[in-house]
Amino acid sequence: MNTQRPEAVYFFGTCLIDMMYPKAGITAMQLLQREGIKVIFPQDQTCCGQPAWNSGYRDEARTVAASQIKLYPKPLPIVVPSGSCAGMMKHHYPALFKDQPDEVLAKDVARRVYELTEFLVDVLDIKLEDLGEAVEVAVHTSCSARREMGVADKIESLLGQMQNVTVLEQAYKPECCGFGGTFAIKQPEISAAMVIDKTAAIRDTGATQLVSQDCGCMMNIGGAFDFQAEQEGKRKPDVKHIAEFIWERTEGEPA
Repeated sequence: MNTQRPEAVYFFGTCLIDMMYPKAGITAMQLLQREGIKVIFPQDQTCCGQPAWNSGYRDEARTVAASQIKLYPKPLPIVVPSGSCAGMMKHHYPALFKDQPDEVLAKDVARRVYELTEFLVDVLDIKLEDLGEAVEVAVHTSCSARREMGVADKIESLLGQMQNVTVLEQAYKPECCGFGGTFAIKQPEISAAMVIDKTAAIRDTGATQLVSQDCGCMMNIGGAFDFQAEQEGKRKPDVKHIAEFIWERTEGEPA
């Protein structure tokens, strides 16, 4: 795909940002706008279809996705602030619509999808000036961002530009947090054990904040931190989406 700097992009907001983390979506769009990019937010967007796809409901996933692929008619990049949703759209839409009437359209949408940090680094070559106080953070990169989209290094690249931010490495950093979408519902005991290990490793670094690019992981890890703080009195690092973290650091004020 052409990686020339575009004048405009489409923005796919994701369900979790819409319902749980609106600041992540707003600051992601503000970062793009600050770079001189026009952001187009199709008002009819909903779910990407991933929950149904991952649960084996192919027809239902296709019905959901079919309404989404028609929302991006112009040949513009589609920026997604989530590795899992980006992975669904980029890598699974072609399979979902194979031999279907919308196959060509689905493939066209798929080739234009970028995960947010990938777009900021690889396309915009964004330059950041850190205006915040010194802080130590840990990073969690979702399984989808790491293994499916192959963009695990992008969040590190962005944080590496901030002279007052120190990234602390936790043990077993590449391992899953246990969320996995419907996996957390179908296998709650395994999911809970995984997030206990993940939160312990992050807490052991001494980091005061956890930065991630996937709201599903943020919800799972942040919820575990909240529970452990309330029930067990354990220290609770703040959890922020990378877009919100960058915005606050580079604007010198809360999102």
